Amino acid sequence: MKKTQSIVSKRREKILDYLRSNESINTNDLAEILQISPLTLRRDLQALDEEGLIIRYYGGAKLVSDTDNNNTTTDENLAVKETDINSILTQKKNVIAKYAADLVENGDTIFINSSSTALLMLKYLGDKRVYIVTNNGKSLNSTIGPNIELVLTGGQVYERKQSLVGEFATYILSKITANKCFLGVSGISADSGISTSVLQETLINHEMINRCSGPIYILSDSSKVGRHHNFSSGDINEISHLITDSDIDKNEISLLEEKGVKVITLDY
Repeated sequence: MKKTQSIVSKRREKILDYLRSNESINTNDLAEILQISPLTLRRDLQALDEEGLIIRYYGGAKLVSDTDNNNTTTDENLAVKETDINSILTQKKNVIAKYAADLVENGDTIFINSSSTALLMLKYLGDKRVYIVTNNGKSLNSTIGPNIELVLTGGQVYERKQSLVGEFATYILSKITANKCFLGVSGISADSGISTSVLQETLINHEMINRCSGPIYILSDSSKVGRHHNFSSGDINEISHLITDSDIDKNEISLLEEKGVKVITLDY
């Protein structure tokens, strides 16, 4: 029993640590980072909220500040804040995905991983004639153009992200050569390269990099730049481009470009 309590306590401290370095969190993203179920995370957030350490709102949470203690925050205000946060992130993802889709040419064979941003590319490809090879199970629910050939790798289903992983998936990728590769990440850093919060996806991401004959594009909103998550997927010298939003730290741009990565920043 004491061991279980210790595990829960450490996990909740990790949540607080993350909030200390991030103004707010999206619960789905944090569940992936901590590798726990969304239900477990909701329980942890509820407990921290009851202790007065955080404030929950729909889809996320933030640390309690002095301002919060001195002013009562209504549910309506919290809902507005959450809507604003999600709206901005959605705008960023769509701008990044659209720019990436414009880089795809007729006849290309491209890799797309399990990233939600990379998946958004599908709706911007229009009637281009493209082969898309992906381990993203959610692609089956996407609306795609009439000339797109969608190829799923197959493999084991990683339920939390509906991604396809394992030896079968990497074997299929080893038999394909792509012209361009579009990868979403949990983190990208000039020092540590690209990283993911899901161990099973590291081999998939790296196999896509290895089997691409052309540019490797990383699609990432600025909050993930300069960060490293649990598992490395590739070295920074394997990456050719980073497509991100204009909120990126200018120092991070310099660090990445020193390593040979072309950084493309987009207004949203």
